[in-house]
Amino acid sequence: MESLVRGGTRWRRFAVVMVPSVAATAAIGVALAQGALAASFSVSGQQFKVTAETLHGYGFEQYGALDVPSGKGPVPVAVSAFTDATITGLCQSVVIPTPIGDVTLRLEAGNDPKHKVKAHNLYIDLDQLDADATFKNINIGVAAGSMTKGPGIDNKATTKGDSFAQEADEAYLTGVKQTAWGTSAGTFKLSGLSLRLHMGKKAECY
Repeated sequence: MESLVRGGTRWRRFAVVMVPSVAATAAIGVALAQGALAASFSVSGQQFKVTAETLHGYGFEQYGALDVPSGKGPVPVAVSAFTDATITGLCQSVVIPTPIGDVTLRLEAGNDPKHKVKAHNLYIDLDQLDADATFKNINIGVAAGSMTKGPGIDNKATTKGDSFAQEADEAYLTGVKQTAWGTSAGTFKLSGLSLRLHMGKKAECY
């Protein structure tokens, strides 16, 4: 009987912690699926995983910066920015520790090639990226403050205008795998949005 009570307590704590955030995330997800608002993804100072079958972007810029996740000190990141991007097979996942064990929050969108994820003024703060990439009219080694091809330096980024950067008119990435500290966009339309909770870590994007 005692173990049942403790188990019940853990479940109640889990519900108190997770239900409001999941409900809010679901409501935001509906709005994003309809293209109704801007988006910013960050998870309490945690890294999250992102994969995509393809990412086709116009107005590409990349530069070094410092991110300041909630509850953490500054961390170095590479900011990848796109004026406009279309994505197929998008997956984002984060593992959340809870009183009943690890829970994976997994978001998917754009799995139908006819209904891709679309983003405007997209910024990704990442510290690892693996992909096959093709760039059109790329400039390597420009100063971050002199970039002209993309959306410009994010106002939230801590960087120097003379830091190393690169830019291109167009970028095409396939087989994308990355870890990120944050993602933001002026508009982010998640067609075919699916959001699920899974016990354990097996449902991570990779």
